[in-house]
Amino acid sequence: MNGPAELLAGLDPDQAVAAEALRGPVCMLAGAGTGKTRAITHRIAYGVATGTYTASRVMALTFTSRAAAELRGRLRALGAEGVSARTFHASALSQLNFFWPQVVGGQVPGLVESKGRVLGHVAERMRLRVDTATLRDVAAEIEWRKVSGLTLEQYATADRPLVQKLSLEQVIALQEGYEQLKDERKRIDFEDVLLACAGMIESEPSVAMQVHEQYRFFVVDEYQDVSPLQHRLLELWLGGRRDVCVVGDASQTIYSFAGARADYLLDFPARYSDATVVRLERNYRSSVPVVAAANTLMRGRPGALQLSAVRSGEESASEQTSSPAVGLRAYPNELSEARGVASEILVQLQDGVPASEIAVLYRINVQAAALETALGEAGIPFVMHGSKRFFELPEVRQALLQLRAASVSIMGEPLFKSVSDVLRSLGWSQDPPDGGGAVRDRWESLNAIMGLVDQAPEGTTFRGFTDELLTRQAAQHEPTVEAVTLATLHSAKGLEWEAVHLIGLSEGYLPITYAKQFEQADEERRLLYVGITRAKRLLNLSWAEAQQRGGRREPSRFLAELGMRTSSVPGRRGA
Repeated sequence: MNGPAELLAGLDPDQAVAAEALRGPVCMLAGAGTGKTRAITHRIAYGVATGTYTASRVMALTFTSRAAAELRGRLRALGAEGVSARTFHASALSQLNFFWPQVVGGQVPGLVESKGRVLGHVAERMRLRVDTATLRDVAAEIEWRKVSGLTLEQYATADRPLVQKLSLEQVIALQEGYEQLKDERKRIDFEDVLLACAGMIESEPSVAMQVHEQYRFFVVDEYQDVSPLQHRLLELWLGGRRDVCVVGDASQTIYSFAGARADYLLDFPARYSDATVVRLERNYRSSVPVVAAANTLMRGRPGALQLSAVRSGEESASEQTSSPAVGLRAYPNELSEARGVASEILVQLQDGVPASEIAVLYRINVQAAALETALGEAGIPFVMHGSKRFFELPEVRQALLQLRAASVSIMGEPLFKSVSDVLRSLGWSQDPPDGGGAVRDRWESLNAIMGLVDQAPEGTTFRGFTDELLTRQAAQHEPTVEAVTLATLHSAKGLEWEAVHLIGLSEGYLPITYAKQFEQADEERRLLYVGITRAKRLLNLSWAEAQQRGGRREPSRFLAELGMRTSSVPGRRGA
């Protein structure tokens, strides 16, 4: 077991201040790459080693099972085994399983496996024809309403963007039917777990007493992502006590659409006037140019931290003057952009950068389609992180089946008309739907297939086009472990690579088309910040001047704010 002095020895001055502030409210404002997990785990272990904490009375909360497992592993290595390091949902479910038999009787109801499936049955009862993507969007609205602490009546006046193809009345009716059918089947969903746990603590003094006796000290990681419901549950767990340490970065708030609110982090010092506030701004991950780009992007934004690059080892001294500048290139179209990125990756591989230390990040899943083609052509192995590969998406698989069937019977029609007729029957249209969500994602996938029509060589037949699509689909096989990572910006949070390529930095992608309000555009800025700060040493940014299906794009407004000059890459359409 590590002694108290050893636990503090490896921390920088600010991390040490946080580690030694063991009692009362503590707010750790931790920028990207500043060693926040190290600070959190050493603080808890130091509290246990000094006898201030009993390990079993510490609750460490985070937002993903992966992050919780990492906390447990590090705490175990530091001699602080026995700390409850879990997600909000896992902690609430554990308490619910324990208290439900005492308070309600019997076992906790089973969890709903799929909101969309339940909503589908509700739609059938209503004799309402709704596709799967629309049902997923309604499910997302249910989740947002519950974590925001709203009743259906309050939701009706919340001025939420309408779900595609449905009126507000239909969305509310589907939600009412969902709750009713869920109750009939004696099921609860993940949001109900938090609601039921909070309800028991509020209404049952014996439950509150046992919870407060069990847990005395609290640490909350990624506090900028807390929703009103999670914050309410945290307050109930605290029970008016003040031994809570929150850790977060307002610049990495990228889940507002799911109910996250950075206000809880930013307002923490106002709620606790005697709080110890520590700013972690020494970035140990990224090179000087990468950190400079991140700082420039977020300058003046609420809660933004001013990072300073502190790369360890011999590399750090030379980086101050010789670090490669952040690169920016413009390409004629998206396929040429993907091929350009593949060429840059080949150079990096030849220079000795491991494939597993290279990532290509993008705003939405459909942008990966051109990358899959380009990397496949170049023989570069890759893995998809946090999403399915393009040809594995359900809507793409369905489209390929229908295109193949139609290509057998339809001959002589222009390729564009043949393909567009089939895709229109699946919901594609020339103009995209308003707003985001699953309906928009489905349209983007189908539109990407139409983009492949534009790239097909002149004279390609309908049958030849579908044969090529099926060949591409069949060629997708699991790559080796040593592979380049493809990931959306959302799924890349918490990860890091030696070299990062950020693609699609144009208006319409970043910020996304439907980010029309200031708050939405600001969230897109934070997404770019997350992407930039994933890079350790090399960062390349790019955008394409032409859309997949004609029309021109403009460079992202954020590039101008970064003060970056574009290096254009010549090429022809479809090159």
